[in-house]
Amino acid sequence: MSENNTASSRRLLTQTELAEYLQVPVRTIEDWRTRDYGPKFLRVGRRVRYRESDVDAWLDAQEAA
Repeated sequence: MSENNTASSRRLLTQTELAEYLQVPVRTIEDWRTRDYGPKFLRVGRRVRYRESDVDAWLDAQEAA
């Protein structure tokens, strides 16, 4: 695995960063999470974070559907 792939697989996005990346409102990201839709997320303490690699995998799955 290249250094860039390793770095992106470890990068954690906030809800705001994810919303900006997907060009959707933050509220949409929150709604998706409560409906068990959207990219996988994890909690770091009380904070919600998204692995960049999980976001990319989710986007790839949307494209294939």
